[in-house]
Amino acid sequence: MPDPVPETEAQRQDAPLDLFTPIHVGPYTLANRAVMAPMTRNRSPKGNAPGDMNVEYYRQRAQAGLIITEGSQVSPQGCGYPGTPGIYNAEQVTAWRRVTDTIHAADGRIFLQLWHVGRISHPSLQPDGAPPVAPSAIRPEGDTVTVEGRQPFVTPRALETDELPGIVEQYRLGASNALEAGFDGVEIHGANGYLLDQFLRDGSNRRTDAYGGSPDNRARLLLEVTDAVAGVWGAARVGVRLSPVNSFNSMADSNPDETFPFVAGRLDDYDLAYLHVVEWDVADASNTYDKERMRRAFTGTYMVNSGYNLESANAALAAGAADLVSFGKPFIANPDLVERFAKGALLNEPDPSTFYGGDEKGYTDYPFLGG
Repeated sequence: MPDPVPETEAQRQDAPLDLFTPIHVGPYTLANRAVMAPMTRNRSPKGNAPGDMNVEYYRQRAQAGLIITEGSQVSPQGCGYPGTPGIYNAEQVTAWRRVTDTIHAADGRIFLQLWHVGRISHPSLQPDGAPPVAPSAIRPEGDTVTVEGRQPFVTPRALETDELPGIVEQYRLGASNALEAGFDGVEIHGANGYLLDQFLRDGSNRRTDAYGGSPDNRARLLLEVTDAVAGVWGAARVGVRLSPVNSFNSMADSNPDETFPFVAGRLDDYDLAYLHVVEWDVADASNTYDKERMRRAFTGTYMVNSGYNLESANAALAAGAADLVSFGKPFIANPDLVERFAKGALLNEPDPSTFYGGDEKGYTDYPFLGG
């Protein structure tokens, strides 16, 4: 009996899009649209560089259409938690190269997320015990994790205007190091209450210079960083992540339906690899925004994140509300998530007690299908 005739590209295009439809992202063709979201796991304590355990963790998940690594600080100043990896020195570049080589040997694709936490840090994690930096000297509510345990946030130091080119340079150096480390691209972390998001939202940005006030001014630093990173990589291999309403890390904006469609529209001018949007507020599901307006503002490849499962992801893709869907906790507990989705198999349940820090337990020991 002859082999079945493969489905043609035209036939596939006529079918509704789903997670298993290949997609072009920048210069790459991704085998599927299920993206591994960036997730802090606090398991790189030695020199803030990935080790053997991290290599295995990413290797297990290489079947994702694209892996976006955990946030990796672009400088010692950008560090906000113990055991998070960096991308600012030669040792870290060498360590990350082991990860990228492993993913490429498995025919996977991997972007590194460039990260500066801004005010979401603590003097005990900063060079010379300095206060964290931020757009404005506004202390976040709550506390943070340090080597000595949880401690209250401190009031950050507001960055001077003439310091901001140095922040841009930190991102440019991180982007250059990521290129040397063999990544396929980078994602600029402009979400979830970290430095670039702190500049974007007026709840954390009270500046009166060219980086505060109007949405245009508040977006200035993100756009300067995007210029610098695209200058290293080319815009087609650069993504940006935003979170219009996520209140995590004591964040708020008085008018997200003005701020974020404006930012998305400015980013649309770059022909980026993608825009990655965290759609929900982890603390308040009723805190919403105009998703359709945001989607219209960015005409390029649009990735969404926030509690999607197989059915809701396929519905979003079929409706044109997204081109890619990123998954967080499902990828933590299911290294073979794409295969499980394809076979309609049950998913492993994640163990929240092992999300942050620790050893292989809850990191590389989740079972694959068939044991």
